[in-house]
Amino acid sequence: MLLLGACGDDDDDSGGSAAISNEFEFFSWWTGGGDSEGKEALLALFADQNPDVEIVDSAIAGGAGTNAQAELANRLLADNPPDSYQRHAGKELVADIEADEVEDLDSLYDDEGWRDVFPEQLLDLITSDGKLYSVPVNIHRSNVLWYNPAVLDEVGIAAPPTTWDEFLTQATTLEAAGKIPLTVGPTWTQQHLLENVLLGELGPDVYSGLWDVSTDWESAEVVDALDMFTEVLGHSNLDSAAADWQPAIDPLIEGDAAYNVMGDWADTYFRVEKELTWETDYGATTSPGTDGVFNFLSDTFTLPQDAPHRETAIEWLKLAGSKEGQDTFNPVKGSIPARIDGDPSLYTDYLQVPFEDWTDPSTTIVGSLAHGVVADNAWKTEIDSALQEFVESGDAEGFAGAVKQAYEDTQN
Repeated sequence: MLLLGACGDDDDDSGGSAAISNEFEFFSWWTGGGDSEGKEALLALFADQNPDVEIVDSAIAGGAGTNAQAELANRLLADNPPDSYQRHAGKELVADIEADEVEDLDSLYDDEGWRDVFPEQLLDLITSDGKLYSVPVNIHRSNVLWYNPAVLDEVGIAAPPTTWDEFLTQATTLEAAGKIPLTVGPTWTQQHLLENVLLGELGPDVYSGLWDVSTDWESAEVVDALDMFTEVLGHSNLDSAAADWQPAIDPLIEGDAAYNVMGDWADTYFRVEKELTWETDYGATTSPGTDGVFNFLSDTFTLPQDAPHRETAIEWLKLAGSKEGQDTFNPVKGSIPARIDGDPSLYTDYLQVPFEDWTDPSTTIVGSLAHGVVADNAWKTEIDSALQEFVESGDAEGFAGAVKQAYEDTQN
C-alpha cells in the first residue's frame, strides 16, 4: 500500500458529502512493468490537482489481476469498498451492477461531454441496461500478431500471414527450418488466441454474434473455425507452454520462434524490458483475417455504492476520463486513450498503429472474450473450463455444445 500526497485535516468525509475529502483509496492490479509507471504518472497528476488529498494506493499484484479481483470480492462482500476500483470494460462488471455495488455514471458522462469523445461502438459495448457504470481510461488491442523479422527473413517468408490458412502454409516452412511457428502460454493466453482465430475466420459480425448467441455456436462455420484453432495450436509449442505471456514471447525474441498472438501491452515488454527496437528487432500486425477490425479491451474505474470518499472519487473519475489524464497515463503505460481526441504526437513507434486505427471511424470495434468485454463472469468461467478440455481433446463440436449450454445455464 502506497501513500501519496499530503495529509489534510482529519475532517468528516463520509459518503454523500459535497466537500472534497482528504483521502482517496485507489484499488487496481497495476503493479507490473508499464502498468505501475503509468499509474504513478496518473496518480501524480491527481495529487497535483488535489494537494490536500492523501492517496492510498491499494494495488495488488499477481495472477494477471485475479489476486486483486479475489481481494476486491472479499471487500465488497464485507461492505468495505475502496473509493474507486479497476475492472475490465464490459461484461466483467455485470455481477457488480446486478449486486448494486456501483453507481451509474450517466450524469458524469453528460456533464463531462464524454458521449462525444468516446467511440459510440465502445459505449455500446460497456453499456448495461441502458446505463454506463464505468469510465474507460485506456484501450488495448487484443488482435495483434507479433513476429521476429529476422526469423521470417532467415526462412524466406516475405511478410506475416493475412489469413490463418496462410499461417498454416508458413508453419510448414518454419518447422522445416527448425523454428516454432507460434508460441503460447497458459490457458488464458490460449483463450486470447482462440478469440482471434474465431474473429479472423468468422469476421466481426458473426464473431460478435457469438456473445449474444445470435450466431449459433453449433453451426458448421463456427465448428470449422474451432477446428482451425486446433490446427493452429498443432503448430505451436503447446506441449511446453510457458507459465505466463512474457516467457511465451521469449522464444520469438531469441530467434527460436516466429509468431505470438498477444495484446499490445507486449510492446512494453519488447521495447522497455528487452530494449528492442520496433520494426527492426520485432514487428506486429493485425492477427490473420482481422484487418480493419479492432478487438479491444480496456481498464475502467468505477464509483462504488457507499464509497467512503465519494466526492473525491468523482474528481478521480473526471481525471481518468479527461484528455489530460489519458494522455498522461497511456504513453507511459503502453496503451492508447479511449477518447478519440488524444494527442497523436504522444503515441509513437508501435503505439502509432493502434492509435490511428482506433480513431479511424471506418474501423470496426469488437470486444475481447479473454479480457472481460463480451461474456460475464459466470459464463466466462464455464468457457474457461470447457476450453481446457477442448485444447486437450480437439473436440470442436463438443466445445461448441458446451459453450452454448453454458450460456443457457448462466444467462436464463
